[in-house]
Amino acid sequence: MCWSAQADAVAGSAVAALGVGCLVSVRDVRRLPLACLPLLLGVHQLLEAAVWSGATWARTPWAVIALPLLPLLVPAGVLAATGRRSAAVLTAVGAAVALPLAAALASDPPSASPHGHTLVYGIGVPYAPLLLAGYLLATVGSLLLSGDRTLRLLGVLTGAGALVCAALWHYAFVSTWCAVAAVAGLVLLPWSRRPAGS
Repeated sequence: MCWSAQADAVAGSAVAALGVGCLVSVRDVRRLPLACLPLLLGVHQLLEAAVWSGATWARTPWAVIALPLLPLLVPAGVLAATGRRSAAVLTAVGAAVALPLAAALASDPPSASPHGHTLVYGIGVPYAPLLLAGYLLATVGSLLLSGDRTLRLLGVLTGAGALVCAALWHYAFVSTWCAVAAVAGLVLLPWSRRPAGS
């Protein structure tokens, strides 16, 4: 994934299809926000396929999903599914991260350019290291602190994926991490089928 338009299109289609499976399998409405995550990330990969192909219109929706939406959706979804106080705190952290990211996107549309076999997105984000720390705390942290075995596994997978992507693809971290997160999100398929509390 993220190595070409074709790879993103194939991966995005597969992840989105499994994401639809997550949504139709939901037994408890409180799990719906997290169950939509694979579909959202599959669409995200499809948008990146369009960016690879030169579609400038796809850059902004790609960036909206990657930047302000995910750090708010993930902890809010954990809060809805588990009701844990830590998820409420991390939802506030996600909102604090999402606001400046949304403002940055509103004031300056993102650019994208190939860098080897990945895409590098140019986004004018203020205080990038601080926002990245908050972003990872809100997304990965909320999963790790969820109290749910499957969500903790998802947190471990996405956290490990973030470390690997940062080590291997420093300049294309956002692009590659989102692809890893999309694949890891597939662990939500069996989770979405279980009743809440199991």
